[in-house]
Parts: sequence; structure tokens; C-alpha cells
Amino acid sequence: MTVQAATVSVSNYPLFLLSEAVTEGAPSANRLLQAGEVGHHGSISPSDIKAIQESKFVVWFGEPLENNLASSLNTAPNAISLFSFDAFNRHPLRDVKGQLIANTLDPHIWLDPENAKAITRALAVIHSHANPQHKNLYQANAKKFAQRLDRAVASAQLNDQKASPYWAYHDAYQYIEKALQLQLAGSLSMDHHLAPKASQIRWLNEQRPVKQMCLVSPSVPAKGLLAKLQPVNTTVQPEDMSGSKDFVSGWSNMAQEIRNCMS
Repeated sequence: MTVQAATVSVSNYPLFLLSEAVTEGAPSANRLLQAGEVGHHGSISPSDIKAIQESKFVVWFGEPLENNLASSLNTAPNAISLFSFDAFNRHPLRDVKGQLIANTLDPHIWLDPENAKAITRALAVIHSHANPQHKNLYQANAKKFAQRLDRAVASAQLNDQKASPYWAYHDAYQYIEKALQLQLAGSLSMDHHLAPKASQIRWLNEQRPVKQMCLVSPSVPAKGLLAKLQPVNTTVQPEDMSGSKDFVSGWSNMAQEIRNCMS
């Protein structure tokens, strides 16, 4: 008789991609939010609430990222918030001029390769508690993931020690900066749903560190906006990697496309 797999639910798309790396060869986790709904926006359905109740464990990042899940998960006895662990490299939020904002957390921790590896190790433990029959598989997969990601990071890195300046539509890429030797020279807006102020566009143009800038944006910026920032290259990079089916290849593509934007 086969053992019925216990359900583990994960909150959003990047966490699902990391979970998929761990569960390869075994049943997948259930995903609550759709691709593109990192957690700032979107709502959960009655069927999602039912899935939360029926899951052995529900893994989410936490309220700073997924405030739309907080009312359901803050008090759920089976919920595990990754932000509540004393782990992972963490950075504070930055304002549109790149200044640190005290007592804040930039929640996009998965873009840091060291964090991504740590999250898969945590997921391997959680999945093993839920489905101990697959424990060895989960552990082997987490190890294989770390090796693949290390190779991807090594191939993305340049020998040049000088950090390359870039602009962000909103500051969502801080955790990939160290691996790619990037330096934020300012953001257009604190939220990609908010149009940038004329004063901020003027400030970016006045402070531009190089003539040809690269703008990294989660969606295609308006042509009228780009006209005010010329000369500028643009690369569209959803921070939840919603265009990817695999975390490592998604991270590699993001790294390569940002590199191309800089050149």
C-alpha cells in the first residue's frame, strides 16, 4: 500500500520554484498565489483558505511581503514564516535615492543565491517532516540545487571588481546586486504601481553616474517615461521570476539579461 502524500502548501511563485527543486521526483507542493502575485497584491480564495486548513504545513515568507495572506496565516498553527527564522542575508528597504530606511526589511530575499540555497535546505526539512518517506530524495535535491546555483553564479560573475550602476523602476533587485556587482543609482518609484514624480526623474538625470543607463523594471515602462530618461536601456525582470519554470535557469536568465542591459 502506498503512503498518501501529506500536503505542503507554499505561498507564492518564487517559493514554489524553490520547493519544486526540492520535491523533484515526488509530489509538488500546493501554491496559494498565482505567478505575478508576489504577495503585495491579489487576494486568496475560499479554496485557498480550505487548502491552508488541510495542509500539514504552509510555508510563506511573512507579512512584510505577503500582507494579503497575513490575516489567514499569522494565527494558523501549521504556518511557517521564513522571515521569523533568525537566518538569511537581510537588507533594509531603500528610498528612491538609494538611502537606507531604518527598521525596515527588503523582502525579496530569494534573489540572493545564498538565501535561495538556505531556503531550499529549510524546505527539505519541512517536506521531510510532512513526507518522511521522501526524506533522502529531498536532501539530495537540495544539495543538487546548491551545486547548480553555485555554477550559475560563477558563470554570471565578471572579473571586474568595479560595481556597475543601474536604475530600478522600484527597488526590488537589491539581493542580486552582490552576485552581479551592481550598484543602485536610484529608483523611479517606491512602488511599481505608482508613477514616478517629475522631481525624481529630474534628480535621476542630474545624478546619472554614466551616460547610458540601464533601467531594470518588473514590467514594460511607458514610452513617454523612457523618453525622459534617455539614453537608457531597459530590461523587464519580474522579481518573482514569473516567466520561469525553474529557479536556477530563471536566476541565470535574469542575471544575463541585466548584464546585456548594462553593455
